[in-house]
Amino acid sequence: MTYRPSVLEKLERKLRPYAVRNLMLYIVCAMATVYVLDYLLYPRFQFTASHWLFFSRDAIFAGQVWRLVTFIIVPSHDNFVFVALSLYLDYLVGSALQNQWGSVKFNLYYLCGMVGAIISGLITGFTTNMYLNMSLFFAFAIIYPNFELMVMMLLPVKVKFLAILSGISVLLSLIASGWDDRLAIVMSLANVALFFWKDVYNLIHNAYRRYQWKKNWRR
Repeated sequence: MTYRPSVLEKLERKLRPYAVRNLMLYIVCAMATVYVLDYLLYPRFQFTASHWLFFSRDAIFAGQVWRLVTFIIVPSHDNFVFVALSLYLDYLVGSALQNQWGSVKFNLYYLCGMVGAIISGLITGFTTNMYLNMSLFFAFAIIYPNFELMVMMLLPVKVKFLAILSGISVLLSLIASGWDDRLAIVMSLANVALFFWKDVYNLIHNAYRRYQWKKNWRR
């Protein structure tokens, strides 16, 4: 039987010369720079770099088109500790995915989530990089479910359990939030479904088969 490459594999071959290596390192460094600028600028000038970078549909339509891209480097927290932990986790997750997939596939995965976030922002008026970065964490948890993170620097917890908690949080947000947030969540996390639908299907299918086997064995 002749092997036929998938659409994703064809794209990887075509885009390989244009792939950005160490993409997550650049994003994390840019986000750290924005945080430092915000910290230095606001006390003296009462404005921040983030103010000119976050996603705003009105500002984009007024000509500030750079916001279509720069929203990905706006820090999601003001607190230094939370920012430091977030940047560390983003780099850990992003670099691990790039090492596992290669630069092309990782770039495509991030780009799909980014495009989804942009589409939702153009529809509703605003979007954020929070769910985009969460999509990286979900991908990491699917590939490395037993990787342990130190919670509060004391308690080792496997990533799969943290991903389950994050998934529950996302579901609650889908139920309780308005349609603007719901669209942002769905569009920003669409890359997870696009890249991992086979893995999720196999997981559910295998779990059902184990359930059926146990049910028949007990008879």
